[in-house]
Amino acid sequence: MSTDLSLLALVLNASLLVQLVMAILGLASLVSWTMIFRKHFAIGRATRAANVFEDQFWSGIDLVEVFNRIDVRRSGAAGMERIFHAGFKEFARLRGQKVAEARDILTGTERAMRIALGREVEYLEINLSFLATVGSTSPYIGLFGTVWGIMNSFRALGNVQQATISMVAPGIAEALIATAMGLFAAIPAVIAYNHFAHDVERLHNRYDAFVDEFSTILQRQAHQ
Repeated sequence: MSTDLSLLALVLNASLLVQLVMAILGLASLVSWTMIFRKHFAIGRATRAANVFEDQFWSGIDLVEVFNRIDVRRSGAAGMERIFHAGFKEFARLRGQKVAEARDILTGTERAMRIALGREVEYLEINLSFLATVGSTSPYIGLFGTVWGIMNSFRALGNVQQATISMVAPGIAEALIATAMGLFAAIPAVIAYNHFAHDVERLHNRYDAFVDEFSTILQRQAHQ
């Protein structure tokens, strides 16, 4: 009588603990793929928004007009727009206080932009830690399921007089599925994490450079 070694049969016939490990890895893979797609679109939107805003900002348009456009649709602003909005708003507020010196105006303006920058980077980094966790722990979870499954297979062999390949193969095969699922969950998560971390760092550098450039522009205006 032949043994059914199909993938579905091996999963269904696995021990309860191994099935639990497979379920955890399957759920982790599903959630990580969902986060990968969401993060891909979020970073893409942030990059396109930064490109559009920089083209507008350096086109020579009046800064007050840019501020008013962003202020009208403030809920839809993101990334570099929010940094500009926070900085220019604080600049206008401090400049309206006649007692404030130019140095204090610039210090307060840059502080407001740095706070906004931190919030934008924090938003971009959401879920990256989860991808890193899945990438680093999934292989070990899968290995745990494999070790447990193989251990149960050898324990079962101890109760028979003569062991054959047909007796050993199903238990080892179902145990190795856990390792395969662990790698299946970990590899995309690691690749995505490295890719997104690089993209976030590039956006962070762009935001940081904009803060410095905008501060230079405001410095000239503060002394007028």
